[in-house]
Amino acid sequence: MDLIPSFSVDHTLIVPGIFTSRIDQIGDQLLTTYDIRLTRPNREPAIDVAAMHSLEHLIATFLRNDPDWKDEIIYWGPMGCLTGFYLILKGNRKPREIYDLILNAFRSVNEAEYVPGTTASNCGNYLMHNLAMAKWYAAIFADYLVTNAENPEIFAYPKTERLVTEEGQQFFDS
Repeated sequence: MDLIPSFSVDHTLIVPGIFTSRIDQIGDQLLTTYDIRLTRPNREPAIDVAAMHSLEHLIATFLRNDPDWKDEIIYWGPMGCLTGFYLILKGNRKPREIYDLILNAFRSVNEAEYVPGTTASNCGNYLMHNLAMAKWYAAIFADYLVTNAENPEIFAYPKTERLVTEEGQQFFDS
């Protein structure tokens, strides 16, 4: 089985940032999946589940209501490892081109007075939210983005180098 692109990223080297995860052609539509990484995998704790859930609701709502971007948004959702989110947009922009969108989305969390869509009829786990912690994580990430805006590391995935034999067999670290 082929290793999927997101598993070819060296998670021991990745830092928080905005990365292109993959680009797909679906019919005549080009879609880009971005990795919005809030924490350093395997070196920092995972994001609190309730806070992650609240960030999902808050930022999805922000993105789908942004007048300049709402028609470009396909998906916003958490990574299973709880270190960040995936954003799927129409088209193909460099990570730096969506920097302001992501920064504004995370800054908007601080203004929230409630988490939208948190009733039993709107959400599959409506009691699992934590607005205060969501604000804390969002503020840390927004500050990090501002501090590191000129750091190219926050826009470029560190790829894992794999040795490949003439027969095409890949060797992985053990």
